[in-house]
Amino acid sequence: MSGTRMAGLAAVAVAAALGVAACGGNDNSGGSSSSSGGGDVQVGLITKTDTNPFFVKMKEAAQSAAKSSGATLVSAAGKFDGDNQSQVTAIENMVARGVKGILITPSDTKAIVPSIQKARAQGVEVIALDTPTQPQNATDALFATDNFKAGELIGQYAKAKMAGKPAKIAMLDLAPGISVGVLRHNGFLKGFGIKEGDPQIVGSADTQGDQAKGQAAMETLLQKDPNINLVYTINEPAAAGAYTALKAAGKDKGVMIVSIDGGCTGVANVKKGVIAATSQQYPKNMADQGVKAVVNFAKDGKKVSGYTDTGVNLITDDPADGVPSKDTTYGTQNCWG
Repeated sequence: MSGTRMAGLAAVAVAAALGVAACGGNDNSGGSSSSSGGGDVQVGLITKTDTNPFFVKMKEAAQSAAKSSGATLVSAAGKFDGDNQSQVTAIENMVARGVKGILITPSDTKAIVPSIQKARAQGVEVIALDTPTQPQNATDALFATDNFKAGELIGQYAKAKMAGKPAKIAMLDLAPGISVGVLRHNGFLKGFGIKEGDPQIVGSADTQGDQAKGQAAMETLLQKDPNINLVYTINEPAAAGAYTALKAAGKDKGVMIVSIDGGCTGVANVKKGVIAATSQQYPKNMADQGVKAVVNFAKDGKKVSGYTDTGVNLITDDPADGVPSKDTTYGTQNCWG
C-alpha cells in the first residue's frame, strides 16, 4: 500500500515475511466502473479509489497490459478509501459479466473476503494487488511490495548516514494494526539495528499517511524533544508535513528524513533534499503481472498462487556505502503520480 492508501488490518505471518474505453459507464455501486479493449478474455480491476495517483498508475498499467494481451479490462473503484460496499458490488457485477479473473486492492481486508470466496467458487481467479486480505489465502495470490524490505532499506541507509552519531528518532507511522504501516515500521527498526522501545526513539505518532497530520505529529514530537535528528515517515506526504514543521522550527537543515513510496512528488523532494532517501514501489508491476496471470489462466487453466514481490528500490542522490540504491533520475523515470 502506498502509504497514502489505508491498507488492511495486520497481515498473517506469511505476509509479514515479505502496497479502461470502448463501453464505459457507471454501475450502481456508488463507485466508478469502465471497460476497455475488445478481447474475449475479460480481466477485472478493482481499486480503492480512482483518484489516488498510485491507483491511477495501476489502472493505466492494467489497461496497457490488457491491450497488449488482446484482453478487455473491466475496472471499478470505490468513492473513498475504505468503501467496501462498492468493492463488493463491483465483484458481483464482474462475476455476472463473465470476467476470467479479478485484481483487487481490498479496502477492508476482512469484510471483502466472503465476496472473494463467492467469486472463486464460481471459477474466477482473484489476485490481491498491493494489500493482502486477511487471511492472505482468501485470494489465489498476492502481487505486492515487500513493505518490510522497504522499511529495512531506509533503516539501513539512515544507520549508515548517521555514521555512529547518537540518534534521536521520530517515528511518523500510519495507524494502529494496519499491515503496511506495521511492516514498514518494523523493517526500519531492523534496518537501523534497534528494537521497539529503544531509548533512541523519542516517540511515535500516527499520521494516516496525511501531510497535515504529519506536520502536526512532527510539531508534537519536537515539543517532546527539540533535538530530534532523524525522522522515519510512513510515506512521502507525511514526510512533506514533517519537513514543513521542521522548517518552521528552523531545524530543516540538521534533520534527516527518510520515507517510502516513490511517487513523483516524493522523488522530486528527494532531489530537492527535503527527503534524504525513499524506498520506491511499483504499482505498474503489480497491475502488469496481474493482468498477464489472468490471461494465462484463461489460456491454460492454471492459477497463480502465493506471494510475488513486485520490487522495491532505495532512491537517493546521496548514496550510503553498503546500501544498494538508485538515483533520482531512475526514480523519476519509474515514479507515479
